[in-house]
Amino acid sequence: MEPQSQNLKTIPLLSLGRFHISEEYGFLLPNPLKELPDHYRPWMEIANKLPHLIESHQLQAQVDKMPLLTCQFLQSYREQRLAHLVLSFITMGYVWQKGETQPKEVLPRNLALPFVEVSRNLGIPPILVHADLVLTNWTTRDPERPLEIRNLDVIFSFPGEESLRGFILVTVLVEKAAVPGIKALVQAVNAILQPSQNSLLQALQRLRLCIQDITRTLGQMHEVPVLFPTFCLSYYVDPDIFYAVIRIFLSGWKDNPAMPVGLIYEGVSPEPLKYSGGSAAQSTVLHAFDEFLGICHSKESADFLHRMREYMPPSHKAFIEEIHSTPSLRDHILSSGNGQLLTAYNQCVEALAELRSYHITVVTKYLITAATKAKGRRPNYVPGPPLALEERGTGGTVVLSFLKSVRDKTLEAILHQSD
Repeated sequence: MEPQSQNLKTIPLLSLGRFHISEEYGFLLPNPLKELPDHYRPWMEIANKLPHLIESHQLQAQVDKMPLLTCQFLQSYREQRLAHLVLSFITMGYVWQKGETQPKEVLPRNLALPFVEVSRNLGIPPILVHADLVLTNWTTRDPERPLEIRNLDVIFSFPGEESLRGFILVTVLVEKAAVPGIKALVQAVNAILQPSQNSLLQALQRLRLCIQDITRTLGQMHEVPVLFPTFCLSYYVDPDIFYAVIRIFLSGWKDNPAMPVGLIYEGVSPEPLKYSGGSAAQSTVLHAFDEFLGICHSKESADFLHRMREYMPPSHKAFIEEIHSTPSLRDHILSSGNGQLLTAYNQCVEALAELRSYHITVVTKYLITAATKAKGRRPNYVPGPPLALEERGTGGTVVLSFLKSVRDKTLEAILHQSD
């Protein structure tokens, strides 16, 4: 055992700061900017009116008249993140303004060139990703008050605004709820590198509580709003609005029958490029938990999840890879013979499986049930429900079978002392 402990001493301790992860906000971008330098006013004017421009079918004409702007005046990382958010929202609206039956197959150079440039600078693809929709697209109404639903708003939106606002802001709160778990994970890894069974046990117990809190937070998606004269106590995400109005704008051009060849980015590549739409699988949180707990997914699911890491900010992806490279938690617990650690580990796994079961319930409500209802009536929303992705997530997976496989493989990680 001595050589192994010597090796552990040479591995640097894990820290969030090394990966630009906030101690207070986790993977959320802390206090995102809401304004770009004046040079980019043409982008901002369009982005701020996006729901109206899409619903009135004016967006494509407005974008076609937009000047080609250089990215050289984006001087800070936060400005580049805001620029990516702005250009990704405009892109999704431009492509899907007329719905899935008439998608735009060419992104004009005045949008494509700066979008690809800022994407390359940030190391993320030129499409709307979770890091845009959620991590960068939030603001507080009162900076002095807590980060809770009544004190939050989005920066940019699509049609279906109230339900979309609820969808985004509940997901922001899920990311915030994950922060104690991310910290517990760091504590646990370091308790293995510098062995401390008490610290490891405490970290596992905190991780379980955090995962349970994430599940409760996700439940806010269903809450019916309570209205007061000056504010809304919660947002209700209407399943019909989400399915028929919002979902198309989160859809990509990879594994999407509505755009089988992809999207041409004019001035970038003569060949169409393919990118997946936004997906919860692009959130770093569960990837980090899976790597730490040693959850092994099926090859098909694992391939998709690993591909989704390419849609994360590079420092977040590097954090997952760092966890993967640390000593195995499962091996450490089994070799310790500590029954308390084994129980605490299993409770984390069970809590994670329960979260995934609840996610299946949410997806069934907002996708499967809503799709069935949509078939039975004439579409009365703009641009109408995306039938090509009927049983697929916006990331392109056959969503229920994927989620059930991921949940079942999580449960298989339960440890027994004889393992």
